[in-house]
Amino acid sequence: MSETITVSSKARLYDAFAASGKALASGKRLELLDLLAQGERTVDALAKAAGLNLTTASAHLQTLKQAGFVVTRREGVRIHYRLAGDDVAQLFALLRKVAEAHQAAVGPARAAYLGDEEGPEVTREQLRARVEAGEVALLDVRPVEEYLAGHIPGAVSIPAEELAGRINELPEGAEIVVYCRGEYCVLAYDAVRLLTERGRKAIRLNDGMLEWRLAEMPVTAGDLA
Repeated sequence: MSETITVSSKARLYDAFAASGKALASGKRLELLDLLAQGERTVDALAKAAGLNLTTASAHLQTLKQAGFVVTRREGVRIHYRLAGDDVAQLFALLRKVAEAHQAAVGPARAAYLGDEEGPEVTREQLRARVEAGEVALLDVRPVEEYLAGHIPGAVSIPAEELAGRINELPEGAEIVVYCRGEYCVLAYDAVRLLTERGRKAIRLNDGMLEWRLAEMPVTAGDLA
């Protein structure tokens, strides 16, 4: 093989790698991956959750599909999207951690979004042991469709926007552990602040459903508690 051919082949290989990077070079496409890490969704549902119009959401999803990050299935006139595999979720999670470690802008942006005071938290292993021992009440504040697609065993579903009116459904005197989509999901932070203001003892899981799944922890689907 000539040196020219070798150089050309190497360039094509790295260009193929770069195509995946280009597909990730959009905050909104990363947000769509974050949503799809929770479970399969229609284009309409993704557009609404990400605050996009249907045309823009479809264009972003097509880019992700061309890069091989998502796959589709048709049900009548509806197109359903899902991640192409757990490796895509792992890539997304790793990208966020690498960015936080090496990108100076991430820290201030995280604080502005999640709040400066993160408060007490519990690890996955600690949570699993405490739930099994009956020591805590576990609260999932994601939208119901995400809860139904998969949740931590024993968790009760009260979406974040409904929590203020449904606090009395949570046991009095119990410590409440709250979780949502992942480490950077504001829903759990807001829920803990609300519960604390209402006189409840509440802490967060230190990450969320994305990391729980990737750690191959037990997951229950379809059981609305």
